[in-house]
Parts: sequence; C-alpha cells; structure tokens
Amino acid sequence: MTTPQDLFLVSLDIPRQQPVEQGDLSLALAGAELIDLLGARALTVEDGRIVPGPVLTTGDRLLDEADAALVRTEPYETVEDWLWRRGQGLATAYRDVLESDGQLTGQRRRWFALRDRDDPAADTPARRHAADRWWSHESVLAGLASTLGIPDDRPAAPEPDDEQVVTVLVAVGDAVTELEAVRERRRIENVAFDNIWRAP
Repeated sequence: MTTPQDLFLVSLDIPRQQPVEQGDLSLALAGAELIDLLGARALTVEDGRIVPGPVLTTGDRLLDEADAALVRTEPYETVEDWLWRRGQGLATAYRDVLESDGQLTGQRRRWFALRDRDDPAADTPARRHAADRWWSHESVLAGLASTLGIPDDRPAAPEPDDEQVVTVLVAVGDAVTELEAVRERRRIENVAFDNIWRAP
C-alpha cells in the first residue's frame, strides 16, 4: 500500500464532524505521491522544485502515472505547481482504483483508530494497513492528515527528519489554506449577490 492510498482511507474512516473536502484531499494526495516518489528515489526536491530522477516502475498504477507526469525539463516544476496540476480530480482517481481493486468493500469500523481486532466487520487489507499506520502515529501520514483537519487527540507526531519531506508537507498545508481562502471568497460573493436580489 502507498501513502496516498493510506491517506485516502484514513480520510474516510476517521470520524469527524464534516467530511474532508475533495479538493483538499486531492492536493494532499498529490503531496503524498511526491513523498512516496522521494522514498523510491524517483526525484529530489531542491529549492522548492521537483528534480526528477530516472523513470521508475513502482508497481502501483497511480504512482507510476505520477512519476510519468513529472516535468523533466529545466527549470523543473515547483512543488506548489505540482500539487495544483496533479491534484485535479485525484481523490476521485484514488477512490476509483481502490474500488476497482475491491479495497473499499466491507463495513467501516465504528472507531477506525482504535484497531479493534475483535470487530466482526470485515475490513479490507488496505483498510487494515491504513489503520495500522495511523495507529503507529507515523509522522508523514499524521502530518498529511493534520493538514486536512482529520482529528487526532494523541500527542503530536514528531516531524519527519527529511527536509525534502518537510518541504512537501509545508507546501500541502499552504495549498489547502489557499484553497479554503478561495472557497471563503466565493461564499462571501454568493452572500453579497443573494443580498442584492433580496434588497427591497
């Protein structure tokens, strides 16, 4: 399983008051792909730009698509630009792949984070893997989940010790904040427009 897959499943299964916004999730998934590709040595992040390495085959469809989509000509692409470009519709793509692989079937656990091994609900291997990683408080998954506002009442996970990973996490946080600002502006504009029509 990959970090984006684990993040997608955590976004579904950790109880919260409101579901994760699809646009936010798509941006975070694009960041998670970069982090996995960093781990596979398919790229490096230098001065905020993605420097691709040799084309790799990871064995995961969407990660391979992400690797193939890297800009391979200088001055290369910034992490921020990648998040917005790659992130378009990415949450839907992950949902479709996990669904087609049979990893979204079965009932969700009542409290995913509790890892109740005696729960009779038959979760998929992918969901169990995501739950185990969440329960272990792994820093990358915890950092991405925090960016999405996924609640976690445990002590904060330690920051990753890889500066390139931290750069990606910060960029994801900035992009999600920017997207929320766009939504807020639209809400304000819509309210103002409605008030104009309602005015006597």
